This record gives sequence, structure tokens and C-alpha cells, in this order.
Amino acid sequence: MSSSAPRRTVLAAALAAAAAGATAPLAAAAGEPGRRPAAPRPATTPHRAKSPVDYHAWTTAADWHRGTPDGTHVVPGPRPGIGLARPAGTTSYHDPHTGTSATWEYATWTSPVRRLPVPATEAVASWNAHTPPGTWIAVELRGTYSDGARTPWYVMGRWTAGDGDTDIRRTSVDDQKDGRSAVSTDTFALDDPASGLRLAAYELRLTLYRRPGTTAAPTVWRLGAMASDLPDRFEVPASTPLLTGRELHVPRYSQEIHKGQYPQYDNGGEAWCSPTSSQMIIEYWGRHPTRQQLSWVDPSYADPQVCHAARYTYDYQYNGCGNWPFNAAYAATYPALQSLVTRLSSLNDAERLIHAGIPVITSQSFLKSELDGAGYGTAGHLMTVIGFTPEGDVIANDPASPSDPAVRRVYPRRQFENIWLRTKRHDAKGQVKSGSGGVCYLYFPAEPAPGQHRVLRELGIR
Repeated sequence: MSSSAPRRTVLAAALAAAAAGATAPLAAAAGEPGRRPAAPRPATTPHRAKSPVDYHAWTTAADWHRGTPDGTHVVPGPRPGIGLARPAGTTSYHDPHTGTSATWEYATWTSPVRRLPVPATEAVASWNAHTPPGTWIAVELRGTYSDGARTPWYVMGRWTAGDGDTDIRRTSVDDQKDGRSAVSTDTFALDDPASGLRLAAYELRLTLYRRPGTTAAPTVWRLGAMASDLPDRFEVPASTPLLTGRELHVPRYSQEIHKGQYPQYDNGGEAWCSPTSSQMIIEYWGRHPTRQQLSWVDPSYADPQVCHAARYTYDYQYNGCGNWPFNAAYAATYPALQSLVTRLSSLNDAERLIHAGIPVITSQSFLKSELDGAGYGTAGHLMTVIGFTPEGDVIANDPASPSDPAVRRVYPRRQFENIWLRTKRHDAKGQVKSGSGGVCYLYFPAEPAPGQHRVLRELGIR
């Protein structure tokens, strides 16, 4: 169904109590000096464990001013961003996917150090940017281990919205490692989480590039990362339905009707679950590619916007359309739309988002026998959660359907939650493989409605 999952690093063991949202009583207060000690009191006030998932982003003018610029400046406006003010230097970049070398002007912005509330085993960066023709950006992550040592600067993506003659090819970077951690396409992960080593902090470096002598420049409005330390588990606790009985009216697109179309992009439509899901949610928010943007698509093809999404999410190194941050970045190229990659802790989080009018694109892997009604098994697949039945079952737009009308599915809640949130699973041969651990894409307006803003903030997203 998708090529997005097999390269994912196996998720690591972690603090199970933290991941399960366990609670611990507060200790009784000690008596003040010179006073009779207070009688012991029952500890009735719960203390919620820190979340094992930390999403943090830089989005405001104040955020950008806290970073370290070298040739960049803060671009004012409703969505303040980082832009290229003056070149900090020039560099030559050899594009491995076109075989050409070119000189580029560049400038950088480096974030403050983000110290993690719960040290992590994995991190995924994501960003929202405008890259006019002849410009591109690179996002890098450097971490500090729990023993104080540092990682190298890891490239988390070299990205541009276009793929014209003046553009580089969007790409992840393979073979990045230091003997303790590595990057697998879009995911930083520790090699041996069982050793106890963790990522205690990180910083992000943003590099903006343009052709020398031109004035075109990228602008980045959102830059962030999701860091997590999830428990190593085949089964997750079941959530109790809370906010149910709502379904969002999301367009329905099948990836399967695009089989054989544009095989240069991940073998065609049968592997386009991620861009197809992205396109459904982009259009839910009222955004569409223009007729001119779609002019390259064969006019005999239905839903040409799905072909367009596949082309412009394609990662030329990964040879697929399932790069998580690249999908989010594509969505944010549409006007007044923002996006990110994170993890959620349960279907209750998804319920809150749906109740606020925000659909959720989820990543999961499963055997055919593990999800009733799907009719297939997959090593990695993206679909969109668009609602919940009154009983709490999941209403999903599943692009792995034979036609657009067949895309709407209802999946059993317990099965769906488990295949989405688990970090370990068995494949058809009984071998242990990784699960996504609740990975999702969230796309929402640059100016969310008050209720949407509140829910996002409560989930740690701003």
C-alpha cells in the first residue's frame, strides 16, 4: 500500500509509566519549623507523568529572534518567518539526482537548544516554507546525548517545492551515523535504546539557498521537531470513547485508480497512500492546485491533483512519496495552511481534533487479519481519520480502496488504535517489525478558529 514504513527504525524501549500516562500521588507537605507537624493527609492530588512525546516549533517573531542568524532576518507579517537578508557565503552543491553541480548563496538560522522534558530515542523534524524557483532549504538537527556528548549535524531534509530546471531535487540523505545514532530517511533514532542512552536536547539549523545574483529567497514560517521515547510494545491500552458521533466532510480519493500512472514517482498510484491522504485533507480546507499547475497531468486521468501531490512529495533518495516531513511541507505550500508531523497518544486525542474540525492523517502497519474490513495487509500505510461513529469506531478515508466512493470505511476502534499506536508488530512470517507509534500529519489553517487553537495547544502544538 505504501513504501513509507519499511525503512523506519525499530522504536525503542522507554519509560512505560510515562508512556501510559501513569499518575503518582504528591507527597504530603512537611511541617514548617517551630510548628507541630501536620497530621498525615491522604495524597489525593494526582501528578500526571510527563508526556513521552514532545513537539516543539519556532513560529513567532519572538521565537525567530531567539535564534542565531547568519545572513537571515525575521520577515514580518501575519506569519512571521525567517528569510535570506544577505548571503553569509557561497557553496557548491552537487545534486546526486541530476548529476549537476552549481554554486549557491546561503544564509543560516540556528535555533536555541531545546532541552527535552523526557529524553528521547527518536526525533522527526518538519517545516513550512515558501521556496520560489531557484531556491531551496536544508534542515539539520544536532543533538546532545544524555551523557553530554554531541551528535554531528544530521541532514533531516533538503527541500524545495518545485522540481524545475533551476531547482535541486528534494532529497533525504542516507548513511548518516556516528556509531550511537543514525538517520533513516526522515527519522533520527538511537542505535541501542536499551543501553539507556537518550537524546537529552537538540537544536535545529536552517540553511536558505538561492542562485547567486538573484533576489529570490525562501521564507520559513514554521520549523519544529517531534522527539519521543515510547514504550516497546505490541499492545497498547484501549481508550474509552469520549467525543464521538461526528464525521467531517472530507473529499474521497483512491490511490488505486492511479495504478500505472507516472511510475517514476514510487511505481505509480498503488504506492501513493501518503500524497493521496495529504490531498484529501488539503482540499478539505478548501485549497486546490490551479489548472496551470495541473497542466502537466494527462487529461484522461481522473483526480489529477493526486498525481500532482505524488510528484511534489516525492523524495528522490528514498524513491518514494512517503517521506513524512515532505508531505507536511507540500501541504503548507497552499495559501494560509500550516502542517506538522507529530505523535498522538490515543484515539481520544484524535477525537478532540475531529470534534474541533481537524482531520488526522495516521500511519500504521498491519496484517490483513488485524483490521476487519480493510481486506488487505500492509508494511506501512497512510489513511485519514475523519470521524467517529456514535459507538466510537473509526471513520476513515482509506485511499487503498478500489474507487473514490469506496474510500470511506468504518474500522473497529480497538483494532485501529492498536495498529496505529504500537511500536512493535509481527509480520506474516512471524518476524518482529516496527510500528509507527502513533505518527500522524496534522494540517490546519494558519489562523485556527478559537476552538481549534485551544485543542492544538492542549496537545502541545502551537
